Amino acid sequence: MNESIACNPVAKSSKKELRRTLFDARLHASRDAGVSDALSRRVLDMLQRHAPRRVGFYWPLEGEFDARGAIAIWLALDAAREACLPVVMQRGAPLAFHAWTPDMPMQTGEHRIPVPASARDVMPDLVLVPCVGFDEDGYRLGYGGGYYDRTLAGWRAAGVAPLAIGIAYEACKTAALPREPHDLPLDAIITEAARYPRGAGSSGD
Repeated sequence: MNESIACNPVAKSSKKELRRTLFDARLHASRDAGVSDALSRRVLDMLQRHAPRRVGFYWPLEGEFDARGAIAIWLALDAAREACLPVVMQRGAPLAFHAWTPDMPMQTGEHRIPVPASARDVMPDLVLVPCVGFDEDGYRLGYGGGYYDRTLAGWRAAGVAPLAIGIAYEACKTAALPREPHDLPLDAIITEAARYPRGAGSSGD
């Protein structure tokens, strides 16, 4: 399953059913080295364009794009740059972000996801958000825990929101995601092929 599922109607599909379909599409796309290389280049291009000093990203789960290589390259180009990973401090609460370096010791965090062994809080200027699926309006489908929704909503309410960029595979694009009142669009979503919404900055397409 290596093509976009944009032609599939989702209005009558539950998010649970949609996730199941998208998990399969994402897993297949993640196995294509060419797709991953293209997405890595797009991530680096995006970071150069926005020029953040502190970037939040994520530890990859099965099927997710692994951004660690791109982030390591980005860090190596300027000693003043910092990267950080999300940490679940409490279920139902917003995420914290702790400083990360490529050679840093890791420990097992909530949901058995590796987190930095040190606990230095970092407020990112830009955060890369993993997507199970997405639509062209910049809405994402996540795992259903609401961690990023709560975190982004809290940042925006406080007026300190970093740029939120979704990371996804083109195969996981849908025509329109079912939305709930708490769902927030991301500032942009990048895939190996494009940037969404189409008007969100220079896509290079």
